[in-house]
Amino acid sequence: MRITDKLIFLQLLLLASSLSFGQGLLNSHHDFTTASWSGEACLPCHTPHNANMEVPNSPLWNHELSIATFQVYSSPSLDSYPGQPTGHSKLCFSCHDGTVAIENHSGITDGSRYAGFGNLTTDLRNDHPISFEYSVELAAKDGQLHDPETTPSGLGGTIATDLLENGFMQCTSCHDPHISRNTQGCVGCHVNIPGRPVPLSLRKSNENSALCLTCHKK
Repeated sequence: MRITDKLIFLQLLLLASSLSFGQGLLNSHHDFTTASWSGEACLPCHTPHNANMEVPNSPLWNHELSIATFQVYSSPSLDSYPGQPTGHSKLCFSCHDGTVAIENHSGITDGSRYAGFGNLTTDLRNDHPISFEYSVELAAKDGQLHDPETTPSGLGGTIATDLLENGFMQCTSCHDPHISRNTQGCVGCHVNIPGRPVPLSLRKSNENSALCLTCHKK
């Protein structure tokens, strides 16, 4: 790569970093700028060089991935078949399953700090199902789900275009890691907080169950 190309790349990287902060990384749950193990704002999750691309379309991933086996959600009334975390959900669990230290990035694998708040553990049986295909056929079969191809997401497009990852429901269908912080625990997601219309990294407000009702008819 020529010097001029490198300079252009660095400028673009800095621009992307500043845009990310402008969109909410600063003071978000994933703002680690003051952590001694962080290195810099984006480094715990992203790197421009030697990224881990084990998960397809990873955003230049820089964190150690979990190799845990998960207990997944199941129910007699469930018409889908959630499997082991895939896609960007797998990236989320590189911190949120309690088996990988949060400082295990940039080649570090012997860290000892585990996520406290936000540790979902490897037992996902009491969490919203993820890593299943949310299709038109599933919506028709279930009867209580909106058609993902035609139903507006409230974010400018449809459920399929804005909330699904290659047609699959993932953690990122509801959560955006670059949204402002709250410390309200469960109610941060499920109860609207005055002055904070998009709490706890939610893609949009869940006031009056608005986020839930994007996909669920009731």
